[in-house]
Amino acid sequence: MPWTWRYLTVRGEPATPASSDPFPTQADAESWLGESWRGLLDSGVERVTLMQDGRESYTMPLTPT
Repeated sequence: MPWTWRYLTVRGEPATPASSDPFPTQADAESWLGESWRGLLDSGVERVTLMQDGRESYTMPLTPT
């Protein structure tokens, strides 16, 4: 089952691009985000949602809360 990140703006709208390429495991997806979150934030992404096979797993902000 593929894992992807869905990208959201501060308004909760889909960012461009709207999602990541698929990852084979949750650990791969989370590791990639750990390396890439600053670039996403710089491009206007404020929150990300981890998706597993089209279902939401969890959402988190890229900025401190």
